[in-house]
Amino acid sequence: TEAIRTVDKKHIIIIEGNGWGNNYNGLTPLWDNNMAFSFHKYWNYNDDATLKFALDLREKHNAPIWLGETGENSNVWFTELIQLLDKHNIGYAFWPMKKIDNIAGITNVKITPEYQELLDYWKNGGEKPSKEFAQKTLMQIANNYKFNNVEIKNDVIDAMFRQTKDNSTKPFKNLQAPGKILATDYDLGRMGAAYLDKDFINLWVSDPAKRSEWNSGNQLRNDGVDIYKTNDNQYYVGKTENGEWLQYTINAKDSKTYTFDINYASNTTAKIRIENASGKQLATVSLNSTGGNEIWKIVSVKGINFKKGENKIRIYFENDGVNLKSFEVK
Repeated sequence: TEAIRTVDKKHIIIIEGNGWGNNYNGLTPLWDNNMAFSFHKYWNYNDDATLKFALDLREKHNAPIWLGETGENSNVWFTELIQLLDKHNIGYAFWPMKKIDNIAGITNVKITPEYQELLDYWKNGGEKPSKEFAQKTLMQIANNYKFNNVEIKNDVIDAMFRQTKDNSTKPFKNLQAPGKILATDYDLGRMGAAYLDKDFINLWVSDPAKRSEWNSGNQLRNDGVDIYKTNDNQYYVGKTENGEWLQYTINAKDSKTYTFDINYASNTTAKIRIENASGKQLATVSLNSTGGNEIWKIVSVKGINFKKGENKIRIYFENDGVNLKSFEVK
């Protein structure tokens, strides 16, 4: 720090402890009157107890604290963490992107077939790719990391900004009736407002029994909803459990009675229930076994009443194991 202060007497010097920024033994007392502590936070409860060590540092040494690294969890955890940090007036830095093909950042870079070929070679051996192939592949990945080329994850952005202060829901996409609606296009919003899922957060540092992948399919969105990709690159909601539900905001062209053609797969017989957001039941649908988790069939449900304009509906799963790909409103 002496060398820094010979050329810069103005800026804050940030120090970070050992053990992922959480152990400051040997770094106190502070030796400069313009310093801040930086710490990390991952996979634990979002409560005052998990911040106590950092709050104590701030109080004891009269120095700012900064959450310098965090992320790699679900949207639920992100929303709760930011609410906690705002409560204690702590600034923070999340990973904007970490790891290729990852749902838990505000941006993402998708893996390319060529890069996967390199990964397979590094892992399994086999025929060695040429130097030219490897260089071209890696430069393509580097180019994909340019901000103009990344995928923007609107669900993560919504969770980190709007949802920290607003419990309302909003459409993920502009869904129309008549029209085809993908199961993965459920509304944006907090868990319990836009969807309900029983496995939605990773807390293994606080409790090893609470290790979770939250979205076990690791596709598309960073909520607790489990989204998978088929072999032909279509997406569906899977690993559903009794009591879970999804909400959709649908704009109807006319006030009329619509038919839903529901595209689903299931190893067992099951039921789903359709309600409006006020809790009025619109239909109960019996689903026969399709013979496999990705063997798809369509069941038609008549008599779904929509008013002209905005309609909010919820699809409730009354059994485990129903995979839902889409429903066409006509």
